[in-house]
Amino acid sequence: MDATGTSPGLADSLSRLGTETAFSVLARARELERQGREIVHLEIGEPDFDTPEHVKEAATAALRAGETHYCPTAGIPELREEAARYLSRTRAVDIDPARVLVANGAKPFLFFTILATCNPGDEVVYPDPGFPIYESMARYAGGTTKPYAIRQANDFRVDLDELASLLTPRTKLLVLNSPANPTGGVLTRTDMDRIAELVAAHPGLAVLTDEIYGRIVHEGEAVSLGSYPGMADRTITLDGFSKTYAMTGWRLGYAIVPPFLLEAYKQLIINSVSCTSMFSQVAAVEALTGPQDEVEAMVAEFRARRDLIVAGLN
Repeated sequence: MDATGTSPGLADSLSRLGTETAFSVLARARELERQGREIVHLEIGEPDFDTPEHVKEAATAALRAGETHYCPTAGIPELREEAARYLSRTRAVDIDPARVLVANGAKPFLFFTILATCNPGDEVVYPDPGFPIYESMARYAGGTTKPYAIRQANDFRVDLDELASLLTPRTKLLVLNSPANPTGGVLTRTDMDRIAELVAAHPGLAVLTDEIYGRIVHEGEAVSLGSYPGMADRTITLDGFSKTYAMTGWRLGYAIVPPFLLEAYKQLIINSVSCTSMFSQVAAVEALTGPQDEVEAMVAEFRARRDLIVAGLN
């Protein structure tokens, strides 16, 4: 504030930027804990487990080895290669490591995708209810937001006829989230078959498929649109370490990126954060290649809790 009692003011674009209110509630809950209150956390979307010990040990060893400097913007080759192997295995499609990029969490890829694909007025179609950042970032970029309803009556899956009606020549980006936040809904293979057909019928359409919960599936299977013929050049597949490996605070994510977006994403990473921390990426390699017992135990515990709550509510 200057001597006259006024401030320079904020950019108009900030009025279009929403927030993830769970973080506001988390801050208040943490403050109450500092005051000695006992809090049951139901606000933020993170596992209540610790990062596996072997992953933390890998990070500690990397720090002691001096892995504390700048690294390639796209991510260290070792992590990109291991992520490509993991994605190839779990998505049933061969992934070139050159198409895997690493960022400070999965969330930046949401922003990068919208900034790189959408001009003001272009349509972004996304799930509702869904992760609030889909709408927030689309609005901030000047996009026209078009939610598609996720209803309990449809097992928390998209109504495919409704989705088809929302796609127009102005639609530049379709957002998919399966397994979904916050409903837990999982799109079936039949659903994905139809979605692939809809995308193929709209040649100007890109798809962001948020698969951050891909390992936390209790029934059925998680099907990835990027594994369908012709979809690899249209689809950004998003994953990360926060949910699967309880690494929310590490801020580490990765994505399979179509060739037409690779250089744009690198430019956006350079202009925003330069690169992702080196020692965190070394730990992420260990997460992907090391023992998976703790991941399996965590998912089993989530399933047991789900069953207990559902039985109690019923």
